[in-house]
Amino acid sequence: MTRPQSDADQEIFHRHRNLLFSVAYRILGSAADAEDAVQDAWIKWSGADRSQVADPKAYLARIVSNLALQRLRSSQHRRETYVGPWLPEPVLTEGDTADAVTDAESVSMAMLVVLETLSPLERAVFVLKEVFDFSHGEIAVAVERSEVAVRQAAHRAREHVRARRPRFTADRSQQRGVTERFLAAATGGDINTLLELLSPDVTLWTDGGGKVRQALRPIVGAETVAAWFAAIGTVTYQGVRPDDMRATLVEINNGPGLVFSGAGRVIATVTFDIDADGRITTIHNVANPDKLRAVGDGTTHDLATS
Repeated sequence: MTRPQSDADQEIFHRHRNLLFSVAYRILGSAADAEDAVQDAWIKWSGADRSQVADPKAYLARIVSNLALQRLRSSQHRRETYVGPWLPEPVLTEGDTADAVTDAESVSMAMLVVLETLSPLERAVFVLKEVFDFSHGEIAVAVERSEVAVRQAAHRAREHVRARRPRFTADRSQQRGVTERFLAAATGGDINTLLELLSPDVTLWTDGGGKVRQALRPIVGAETVAAWFAAIGTVTYQGVRPDDMRATLVEINNGPGLVFSGAGRVIATVTFDIDADGRITTIHNVANPDKLRAVGDGTTHDLATS
């Protein structure tokens, strides 16, 4: 039987809701799945004997971590059979706060892509340990594993991420400046400026999920990528004519990014990995409409780690 909720119980859950979403989103890479995990956590919290809960924040974080891990495991087959590259679901954020700047790398598209290469257990352990600073003992309880197994998973995950994460990145001001220049060049068809901004071996990943037409393999090389984006202002894209398309500079996953929209809907988001020299090394283009609902709704998320 579900226990009756007091105003205090509801206030406690509401106070920690952003944290719970932040944990679940980093584990799952999907805003929709993270919201479902948070809702399931609310149901468990509603039915719990809260008189035995000494630390509600830690208790709730453990619940949502376990739920997110279960969801991640159940979605593995769907991701393995996905049409084309699978990219994380982008979310709009407020990037001007000190917390957002501090937490930017842990929730960047680049980091979430790296986390996709971990096993579900390694990903959950890495997020809880490296991002949210849980102890190995607390993580063991959350993921229902021994502390020894958690320590081993944490070590494997840390080494894996260290080998694959971008090593030298531009500062926030430089990232925004490069993104602004890219926006102007892409919408203006200025291929020469695009070539200046792109690293010679830049890689473009496009995610249409089989719902819209996108490249099924990564596009590599500055000339090919520059031509791909320069064409945006001259061709009909996903049923939207160039005259009807608009691009906006926004905060995506606590960093600068672009939202392309037209015909009353969001049609794509674009984010960048930018090196310390101000050259774009990787571009993530999400066009699967199933992954653009939160952006299309204008929902802004707080992805802080505390």
